[in-house]
Amino acid sequence: MTESLEELEARMTEYRAAISVAKRRGDNVTAGQLRAELRAIVQEYGRRLDEMDDEPEPEPEADAHESTAASKIEASKATPPPVPRPGAASVPIREQAHQALTILDAPAGPKLIAATHEAFLFEKVVTTRLGSLRRDEERSFTAQPFARPYYICPALSHDRLTPVRGLLAVSTWPLEQRIIGPLGPRVDFLVHARSVARQIARMQAAGHEPTLPAWALLRRFALNIPGAYEGYGSPDPARVSQAAEAEVDVHAETDQATRQAAAAHARERLKDPVRMLFGATRVGAVEAAEQQ
Repeated sequence: MTESLEELEARMTEYRAAISVAKRRGDNVTAGQLRAELRAIVQEYGRRLDEMDDEPEPEPEADAHESTAASKIEASKATPPPVPRPGAASVPIREQAHQALTILDAPAGPKLIAATHEAFLFEKVVTTRLGSLRRDEERSFTAQPFARPYYICPALSHDRLTPVRGLLAVSTWPLEQRIIGPLGPRVDFLVHARSVARQIARMQAAGHEPTLPAWALLRRFALNIPGAYEGYGSPDPARVSQAAEAEVDVHAETDQATRQAAAAHARERLKDPVRMLFGATRVGAVEAAEQQ
């Protein structure tokens, strides 16, 4: 049976997530096989879109009053079909967010998500649409829990387990990865830097020249990490990655202890799957859960 475009999109998302997991495990053989299968799905998706574009528009029924030559001339002046805007999204906004967050490997805000997607996936993201995405995802999950392979959800505060304003995460990440403690913003910044550096290194190893936006993104990170960059020329991805990793190690023990304690508290108190993904919706919600 022919798959719908929505089903193909879901499969592309699943394959991208599986490739990311395989790469993190160092299983390059599996990652290569998955990439080959993903390319076939992407090609099929593109072919289906082309078929939709090629479908002829139904001819409008002729009106008795438009049979004159003058009417035909006016009809020839009809507005042509709109031309797709450069950078217009070819995939849903939720998948764009998922792709960028998978690269970054830590919660991030709309501007960084958009910059990352443009740098590595060559497509602009409308940041204003990311603002309403979390609410749309929560409504979808509430109506039909776990119907999708992933959801874009908020990062959670370590103390109240409430949504952290402006930070998005992926529901399939471990709860600890989605929690933000006192050191969380700095640690996640370093994780972003390391991830971007490694993505650029992978592109170079595969014989692909990183885009100017990719280098600009890496430079932004490198300038704020001691020892990562001298401030001129293109940053060295390996040096940025090493400098970020070195600072992560400094904070890792304290930061992980905070995240793990908050995650354990959430698993014990927030039994509702909606709260586990989208957080307590009001101040005091956690305390109310504890009294139940």
